[in-house]
Amino acid sequence: MTRIAAILWILSVIGAEAAPNAVLRYVSQRPDKAYLREGPTYAHKVLWVYRHRGYPFAVIGEFDTWRRVRTADGTQGWMNASMLSDQRTVLVTGKGRVRITADLGLSKATFQALGSFHARTRDSRAPRLFSCPPHACRQ
Repeated sequence: MTRIAAILWILSVIGAEAAPNAVLRYVSQRPDKAYLREGPTYAHKVLWVYRHRGYPFAVIGEFDTWRRVRTADGTQGWMNASMLSDQRTVLVTGKGRVRITADLGLSKATFQALGSFHARTRDSRAPRLFSCPPHACRQ
């Protein structure tokens, strides 16, 4: 019996660590200013201050009202859930006007069957993403 309990415990530890950075969902920054912290409390050191409403994040973990997030450049830290919105946005890097479409190298018939998404923005803005096919929405 002890041997079975030990095996189950080992399997649970391995399973918990199998995908520590798996994306649970995508969110965006709710206020104009949000703090990325090194741990899930207000006592932890602030790593970065984000000043763009709508900035996209990938949620990779949760603890109470805190969300462990990853940015587009790979930075990871903790944000309070009140700083995040379930609204999905995209991040445009570059200069000039950008037109975003779902051109994934699919045939025209397949592309039309799946639907598309569109957005227009100017330099370094985070436009809202209204909808997109599940396979197209990835970081």
